[in-house]
Amino acid sequence: MSETREKLRPLKALKWAVLGVLLCAAAGLAGFLGGRYVQDRPKEPEISAVVLEARLLEISELASVTYQYTNMAQYENSGSFYGMTVPFTTKRFILTYDGVIKAGVDLSAAQVTVSGSAVTVALPPARVLSHELDEDSVEVFDERTSIFNPFTVEDVTAFQAEQKALMEEKALQRGLLDQAQEKAANSVQALLSAALPETAQLTVR
Repeated sequence: MSETREKLRPLKALKWAVLGVLLCAAAGLAGFLGGRYVQDRPKEPEISAVVLEARLLEISELASVTYQYTNMAQYENSGSFYGMTVPFTTKRFILTYDGVIKAGVDLSAAQVTVSGSAVTVALPPARVLSHELDEDSVEVFDERTSIFNPFTVEDVTAFQAEQKALMEEKALQRGLLDQAQEKAANSVQALLSAALPETAQLTVR
């Protein structure tokens, strides 16, 4: 019996050795395949605040809302003496013209912050970017002047500036800047969403 046991010991040792080699090979193969999977798996794009700010700077000013109008206004001026109108010194005219006001956001002042997959864009307040008069649309009606109080270039220039300010104020009262802010936020949302991975959470305010 002892002789049989002595014969079986080498076989048992060989069996355990082969089993150990197989286990090591399996572990090595699993590690190789796991590493290969991680290596071949597409990496999640890194989100950079600098890159996003650079993309916003490409368009710098986002003129998001255009307000077009036609204005008619009357100018009248008379000479006075101690608070009384001097006869034959009245001058007046009616002016009509078209104008365009553009409002939007200066994206060079936008601030981008990144925290993991969360991206926040803080936009500056919307403002009037430009206000232009169409010179070809200017017409003058019912012009009356006086040799004692003739028209001057300053009269027309000052009157136009005054009317532009009034029309701009009217546009602001009708919510021009609110519309520009909302539209700018929507445009930035669409612009940056296309540049961000699907897992990113974008907030524009």
